[in-house]
Amino acid sequence: MGGVLTVKNYANAKLVEEKVFKDPVHRYIHVRDQVIWDLIGTKEFQRLRRIRQLGTTYLVFHGAEHSRFNHSLGVYEIVRRIVDDVFRGRPEWDESERLLILCAALLHDLGHGPFSHAFENVFHTDHEYFTRRILLEDTEVNAILRKVSEDFPEKVAQVIEKKYPNALVVSLISSQIDADRMDYLQRDAYYTGVSYGHFDMERILRVMRPRKGQVVIKSSGMHAVEDYIMSRYQMYLQVYFHPVSRSAEVLLNNILKRAKQLNKEGYSFKHEPTHFKSFFEKNITLEEYLSLDEYILLTYFQYWMKEEDLILSDLCKRFVNRKLFGYTSMNPEEEPERYEELKTLLVRSGIDIEYYLYHDCTSDLPYDFYRPGKESPRIPIFLEKPNGEIRELSKESFLVDAIAGRIKTDHKVYYPKEILEDKNISVVLKERLQKVLRD
Repeated sequence: MGGVLTVKNYANAKLVEEKVFKDPVHRYIHVRDQVIWDLIGTKEFQRLRRIRQLGTTYLVFHGAEHSRFNHSLGVYEIVRRIVDDVFRGRPEWDESERLLILCAALLHDLGHGPFSHAFENVFHTDHEYFTRRILLEDTEVNAILRKVSEDFPEKVAQVIEKKYPNALVVSLISSQIDADRMDYLQRDAYYTGVSYGHFDMERILRVMRPRKGQVVIKSSGMHAVEDYIMSRYQMYLQVYFHPVSRSAEVLLNNILKRAKQLNKEGYSFKHEPTHFKSFFEKNITLEEYLSLDEYILLTYFQYWMKEEDLILSDLCKRFVNRKLFGYTSMNPEEEPERYEELKTLLVRSGIDIEYYLYHDCTSDLPYDFYRPGKESPRIPIFLEKPNGEIRELSKESFLVDAIAGRIKTDHKVYYPKEILEDKNISVVLKERLQKVLRD
């Protein structure tokens, strides 16, 4: 670089040679900025290699082993292409915000914990809260961002939290057609091996335009956007809401819930859950949060398979060896008598329904394929017509209007399916269980 970088020129510093990551989705991910290269090398960002992008989905789609590290690089690359190739030179785009949005794109998932959804559900953590702490507290990431300017970490945090004053910048990583979604749809489709998540991103990027407070799509690109919406729709139904993946997450949820309860009761673990102590006690330091990843979690599951507590041991064996719960379609609110009978029969069969019966609703998951109204926290998709008029997508597209906000909520009840084969249970009880689960 021809000498030591100073704080003054660090924000604009470029690498002597461009670095590239070979990527199966975008072919190449290009890094020219010294700041971006330094952020990728931090221990907080490297930790994302040990957090899967799709949680328990690898137990259904065996290729889904990709990480949040992969995804974060992908989001960065899409944003880089937008600001360097599409927005550059346009009067509505402020070039001084280029590095800000590149850093926010790269770091937007920094605070995710292991198996995020189940983990947050049990320990009441919030990955967005920890993302902010990583950005602003004593971390390698913070040290690099402060070299740009003292207020730069706060600005990056504001973009990720959707609080930054320029909504156009925020919309690039948090809207209904943002770089985050465009990457994970294609990446998740690639690694799960399904065909649903593919769409013409090249066309969408070509027709994106910066406008005050938002990104718009030229109306000539509406059909490419329709294809994107349909890809999302199919991915949610076929991958993100997959009932077998949900079954694995139910097991994971109950393992953590059981370990938490045993700790509360003063149970003596054979292998002390050191990494979980602060989570059990709701006194989590940032260092302790960052030390916990999916490798650590799965190691504990191996230990807990040998615990004296039969519930914890059994649940861990089920998860590690993929002996998942069975499921049936049932909404306890609409069929309370059927659900109560199922609970009664399982208890009579010797089942602890606290850990072996679970009602799951897909509308509780953190996904939505397209919501044009005010109920969505994300900016909807706007089309720009040739006369300059701006129209929300579902007002112009019959296809999107037909499905927007109308996804069917799916209810499943999960239970240990081998109960129906248990020789210690009477034939009459089995028959009643079969009837309840079949109705």
